Amino acid sequence: MTAIERAVELVGGQTALARLIGIQQSNVWHWLNRHNQVPAKFIRAVSKATNGLVTVDELLDDHEKTNK
Repeated sequence: MTAIERAVELVGGQTALARLIGIQQSNVWHWLNRHNQVPAKFIRAVSKATNGLVTVDELLDDHEKTNK
């Protein structure tokens, strides 16, 4: 499971995460289904939305896995 998948699960879904960080649900869908990672500018916000249960380092690891 990727860090973004965990984050979505922890906060209660794509719509919930989107609301918490001030974006549209469709953005979260793309992160999950097209990119498998959170864009760098949203990493801290996503970690904060999960109260640190998904760390910045875990979200950065998704970038490393995708870019190999």
